[in-house]
Amino acid sequence: MEGKMSWAVADALDYKGEPADRTKTGGWVPAALILGIEMCERLSTMGIAVNLVTYLVGTMHLPSSTSANVVTDFMGTSFLLCLLGGFVADTFLGRFKTGTAILAVSTKLPELQPPPCGSNKNVPCQRATEFQMGILYLALYLIALGTGGLKSSVSGLGSDQFDETDEKEQAQRTAFFSRFFFFISLGTLMAVTVLVWVQDEVGRSWAYGICSVSMGIAIVIFLGGIKRYRYKKSMGSPIVHIFQVISAAVKKTKLQLPYDVSMLYEDTPDDKRVSHTEQFGCLDKAAIVAEGDFVNVHGEPNPWKLCSVTKVEEVKMMARLLPVWATTIIFWTTYAQMITFSVEQASTMDRSLGSFQIPAGSLTVFFVAAILISLAVYDRVVVPFGRVGEESRASAACKEYQ
Repeated sequence: MEGKMSWAVADALDYKGEPADRTKTGGWVPAALILGIEMCERLSTMGIAVNLVTYLVGTMHLPSSTSANVVTDFMGTSFLLCLLGGFVADTFLGRFKTGTAILAVSTKLPELQPPPCGSNKNVPCQRATEFQMGILYLALYLIALGTGGLKSSVSGLGSDQFDETDEKEQAQRTAFFSRFFFFISLGTLMAVTVLVWVQDEVGRSWAYGICSVSMGIAIVIFLGGIKRYRYKKSMGSPIVHIFQVISAAVKKTKLQLPYDVSMLYEDTPDDKRVSHTEQFGCLDKAAIVAEGDFVNVHGEPNPWKLCSVTKVEEVKMMARLLPVWATTIIFWTTYAQMITFSVEQASTMDRSLGSFQIPAGSLTVFFVAAILISLAVYDRVVVPFGRVGEESRASAACKEYQ
């Protein structure tokens, strides 16, 4: 029994609900399957989004500003629904495939599109009806819901395949996130080149059909790794934990913090505790023990009235990450322009390369290529340089200590 447990991964289960065997679960094999799933998702999502504005203007006859708003609303909703997707992640693939299938049908049936513009330029083009736009919105937001469910869980599931307590697997876990973003960019690259060309030269219904098939492939990939995945026990939603700490701190605003932090409430095992810090001291009041904080005689706290020091410190960590998150606002603002304004601008340009006509949406390839090059430089230059520097500092500190 001891020999079997020595191969078990802490806090991880296999598909049978038993302790995960390190030799049979996790590692790069299931992580590679997850990378494949993410590449399929990027291929589908960006294949739809990057050239959607030209479809809305050219086929649905919407104004440029309205078309840009539809695209940015679709992409924004996809990211916003990550919050909701965390609760419905188990069904993300089905919803995504349903949305791409509806979109493929809506681009094929004449009844779901306004009639083409006539040769008489004095007669304005007929704009899409509310019913036609309704079907389009239904398809797009089913896709957004599916994307939100996927994004909220796929990176976490990938990192769960590596044991953070093992030095070797911890290094592999760090490498996974670099490869994860690389595969996101690779899927995007395929979308803005191959898939956009299919949309313009073969037909959008064929391209969106490819999107639906790619998500079908993702289902097969996902199911193929069920026996190899490591599953972490659910610790509850981090969002709920954040609101619990804030709620408890607000309720105890008038209370004074004890002079000794050891008097604050803590029920986390010693090996998982987070040391107390002075920053954001107002949140520490959530750990003050007061009358009525416990729900029964067994000492179980009401999480909306009393939180442990570790839980408070975790919320503080989230607060410290907010400035880092804020630095991405400029990037995503530029990113939104890439799939709206830049595509509209490209559609007015002479894109001929000999006898080949470059699709307007494919000009975003420069943006994607810049990301791929930056990732390669970061992974092969910056990370190794940082490790050498860290080892040098550690060696110097050791010599100084001796």
